[in-house]
Amino acid sequence: MQYRRLGRSGLFVSTLTLGTMTFGGQGGFSKVGSTDVAGASRQVDMCLDAGVNLFDTANIYSGGESEEILGKAISGRRDDLLLATKVRMSVGEGPNDTGLSRHHIIRQCEQSLKRLGTDHIDLYQVHEWDGLTPLEETLEALDTLVKSGKVRYVGSSNYSGWQLMKALGISEKLGLQRYVSQQIHYTLQAREAEYELVPLAIDQQCPILVWSPLAGGLLSGKYRRDTDATEGRHVEGWDEPPVHDTDKLYDTIDVLVEIADGRSVSAAQVALAWLLGRQGVASVIVG
Repeated sequence: MQYRRLGRSGLFVSTLTLGTMTFGGQGGFSKVGSTDVAGASRQVDMCLDAGVNLFDTANIYSGGESEEILGKAISGRRDDLLLATKVRMSVGEGPNDTGLSRHHIIRQCEQSLKRLGTDHIDLYQVHEWDGLTPLEETLEALDTLVKSGKVRYVGSSNYSGWQLMKALGISEKLGLQRYVSQQIHYTLQAREAEYELVPLAIDQQCPILVWSPLAGGLLSGKYRRDTDATEGRHVEGWDEPPVHDTDKLYDTIDVLVEIADGRSVSAAQVALAWLLGRQGVASVIVG
């Protein structure tokens, strides 16, 4: 396993990260997977044996069950790994049960700590932009969590270029904790990130953690033109990330499979290797 420095921090993460959105399977997340504690423990064992040290989840995955299952799966092995989770999305019907206010961030961090069964989160990420809460309030709340010892590092997720640059600028101006990473969608099939986010990652030393690097399994090789797949999240009706140009997608898959066959490897291996060869990418999240 290779390890890469996470931005300007002194933290090193494995180039492969285990994503745990499949843990639980509550509500709409049942279309993605329904891994239980036993299955999660096996995945964690395999990852640790292979040198994977970063495990990613979110407070909304299966209504918090993903965090609970991950917490049980890593029991007794907390010191061997890094935990990343997220905050932003709605967790209830109340007006303050969503967003990136100081109230919601601190409350949800405490809830995540309980579900994960740990006293700190290694990488706490804002799941999405919040246009209603002042960015200063969000960053000050995250800074408070770091200073309290509940969080080690903070990162962004699904920010646009201007949003991330604004956040980095405010952090520098006010002396607040700086985002050390950005989690975004980036694949052979979806390369919009190369306009702003990849150059930003390089220039600002704010590296990328890629979510859904196989485009929800579309780049695994199981989905082919004029051939119906028999399994997978797209078969179950999960349409994220969206496909805007189906013909382009299948053209990409055709070339991907051809390259993979010529090297006796899988299409998934080629797709992941391509991403890890791009400047600015620290790790790809699989699972």
